[in-house]
Amino acid sequence: MTETLDAALSHTRGETDTPLIEQTIGDNLDATVETYADHEALVDIESGRRWTYGEFLADVETLAAGLLEAGVEQGDRVGIWAPNCPEWTLTQYATAKIGAVLVNINPAYRSHELKYVLEQAGISTLISMPKFKTSNYARMIEQVKDECEQLARIVFIGKQTWDDLFAAGRDSGERGVAAVREIQAGLDNGEAINIQYTSGTTGFPKGATLSHRNILNNGFFVGELCSYTADDRVCIPVPFYHCFGMVMGNLACTTHGAAMIIPAPGFDPVISLRTVEAERCTSLYGVPTMFIAELALDNFDEFDLTSLRTGIMAGSPCPEHTMRQVMEKMHMEEVSICYGMTETSPVSLQTRKNDTVAQRTQTVGRVGPHLEVSIVDPVTNEVVGRGEPGELCTKGYSVMLGYWEQDDKTAEAIVDGWMHTGDLGVMDEDGYVAITGRIKDMVIRGGENIYPREIEEFLYNHPDIVDAQVIGVPDERFGEELMACVRLRDGAEELTAESLREYCSGKLAHYKVPRYVRVMEEFPMTVTGKIRKIELREQASEYMK
Repeated sequence: MTETLDAALSHTRGETDTPLIEQTIGDNLDATVETYADHEALVDIESGRRWTYGEFLADVETLAAGLLEAGVEQGDRVGIWAPNCPEWTLTQYATAKIGAVLVNINPAYRSHELKYVLEQAGISTLISMPKFKTSNYARMIEQVKDECEQLARIVFIGKQTWDDLFAAGRDSGERGVAAVREIQAGLDNGEAINIQYTSGTTGFPKGATLSHRNILNNGFFVGELCSYTADDRVCIPVPFYHCFGMVMGNLACTTHGAAMIIPAPGFDPVISLRTVEAERCTSLYGVPTMFIAELALDNFDEFDLTSLRTGIMAGSPCPEHTMRQVMEKMHMEEVSICYGMTETSPVSLQTRKNDTVAQRTQTVGRVGPHLEVSIVDPVTNEVVGRGEPGELCTKGYSVMLGYWEQDDKTAEAIVDGWMHTGDLGVMDEDGYVAITGRIKDMVIRGGENIYPREIEEFLYNHPDIVDAQVIGVPDERFGEELMACVRLRDGAEELTAESLREYCSGKLAHYKVPRYVRVMEEFPMTVTGKIRKIELREQASEYMK
């Protein structure tokens, strides 16, 4: 169990029975291969390619040698801009072997965002897919490359430039492998190895800079709490460019000798379930909307999902009926809820396999091993009592090194080693934390602090409302007023502000009753499945004119 400093205060520490890994990612991979060389490491469904751990290590070292031959040096930033594919994973481990800093670039970015990241991170080598779906990466790179002075080389996956890079590593032979291993031996696990750009709510994103120690341990302990062994086969339909895919997915697998299964470059519910069945996957990942899409398939009952026992659901809260279906219909009795942020590598709170449905739907679990969490008053920074709301803060090995070349932003986010998440939470007597919203989402109406999540949970009970997002909109008299953005079930009658007020009357305090209602077909979402409330607020301003 977790250790508490004062049971009356919202502050807990994780268990420390299992020690932290004090290796680099490269050294840890080598250790896994020593034990599990013949176990399957990586499977790519689309191309039909498969690697054992021994084969995977050989290709990682070949690619690492090729990068050295191309002129990449320790500390150089190597960007990767691609959907999920084996080359992404090989690049992740190859850069770690030689101490190059992998920079994850969101596949949804367009040219101006690409240019910003290339320049801000000082990327010298860019590895990219030529195109994917409607994104022509090659064309966008062509538009901006001449303005990015540090960009020295561009490699396209599946094209001659990738083949040449790999061939250079292969041709370097023992000399190349020896060079890789010499650099690897001199690396420190506290050094930066990865930059991930957070999808900032305002302005350009910030580059969370993570070390070997940050993400290797986080992947390992997430896997430990999922009870992973070398017999597990993990289906990973979530994006690699995000911590969910590359840390909770890839690193959780390679620290345990488990298999990484890539169902498709992008999420497809049918392919995901077909992959689970064909590959006998024991674990499946996704945000709640992914699981909802899988469960809603007309032919859902045709898939044999009996090999599943666990998985991870993260990114946003899971409705209780969905959780019950995932546990019963998908056989994922041990499914885990994770909470975190890119800046904390990412996971700081996680449910355990024996937790109740209520704990998995009403909380995001309790603190992870070797970590601390506390709930503090956003104004005074004092730790609040159990059951009281405040800002969730995290401390420990998982906290990032900082935002890349933005010391001022780092100082705002990390105070005395504590990462201030910006999320509002409540800790119960058992140490489980419920996330109640974002500080930035909190609405102040006439001096009253209103937490939208509370009202959203209430609106879910309305017979015609499928989904609800509550936001604050400007108001001359009260400063802010509430608007409920709702999605209605098919065939529902029109919902007006007046009829909603009537529904809320006597059940919600008057100041919590939305003054405005906006019926929508769908909500603006990030690529990781989170609702973009900032966009809802921007749209609301136009909507009200």
